[in-house]
Amino acid sequence: MKQVKRCYELLSQLSAGQVYSWDDLKGYSNSLGRDVKRLLEEGLLNKVGPGLYLSPKQSRFGSVPAKEQQLVSGFLKTDDFLLVSPNYYNGLGLGLTQLKNEVFVYNKKRHGNVKLSNQTYRFKVKVKGYPKELTKEYLLVDLVNNLDEVGESPSMLLRNVVDSVQANEFNNTQLFMLAKQYGHVYTKKFFAALELGKQYPVRKVA
Repeated sequence: MKQVKRCYELLSQLSAGQVYSWDDLKGYSNSLGRDVKRLLEEGLLNKVGPGLYLSPKQSRFGSVPAKEQQLVSGFLKTDDFLLVSPNYYNGLGLGLTQLKNEVFVYNKKRHGNVKLSNQTYRFKVKVKGYPKELTKEYLLVDLVNNLDEVGESPSMLLRNVVDSVQANEFNNTQLFMLAKQYGHVYTKKFFAALELGKQYPVRKVA
């Protein structure tokens, strides 16, 4: 009975809807493995990733899933990251409509695919870093960085990018600055040519 009581004492320290790492929970129990196992068995705690647990929150529609930012922050143990989905490219007005079940996590610590909750995240270490906030200007730079992963004709996309930039559909001052700071080699050359009003270089296919 005491073991059961301690299990619920752990639960009482948690806030519904919050994600906790194993390290977060250590201060709440002297027998963490046992207590977590029991709470998982009773559905009072959900495992949502390696060493990550969600204290479930219920709504009239059922259990509320963990928030994406909390999942990634709990896994990386930092808030220093940027989430980017290829689906965001569709909002740039370049004719893209493909939907992909993929989310990139730009960060400074981890590389590779990790499943958190029901979503696989693709962690990418960005040596040059990334902005704190996702803007459409950075997203355009990111698109040109990842042309081969979009699933559309790169040459068609580049022509559409040129048309959009020349039509001032972006903050070009910010765009060119971001390209210099975060662009890959070809991306830098591409936007540098646009900034100078020159023909952009032919892109070599690997």
